[in-house]
Amino acid sequence: MTIRESDWKVFKRLRVIALERLSQRILEECREVCSREGATAHERYGELYGLIHERNREMAHAFDGFSRSSAILHLRLIRAHDLLTEAEMAEFSEETRRVADVTI
Repeated sequence: MTIRESDWKVFKRLRVIALERLSQRILEECREVCSREGATAHERYGELYGLIHERNREMAHAFDGFSRSSAILHLRLIRAHDLLTEAEMAEFSEETRRVADVTI
């Protein structure tokens, strides 16, 4: 399903916000790993490496391949990561909100 032109414009703007939120969330997770007491530096490094690898895959899945024809799928993934507020979702048409709320 291709997204409406008006929703595409909203999506392009909100996608940037969602990407920034996910990036901030990941950085906070990294800080937690780095500051963990009771683990050696090498253990924290290994955990951080794994975390970044996993989060990078999640980020790529939700944000790479940016096109109008894939916008609904990407919007669903962004929603699954809880990266948009209800007020931001309300900017989309009813049709787009309905199809974006499908559980992945």
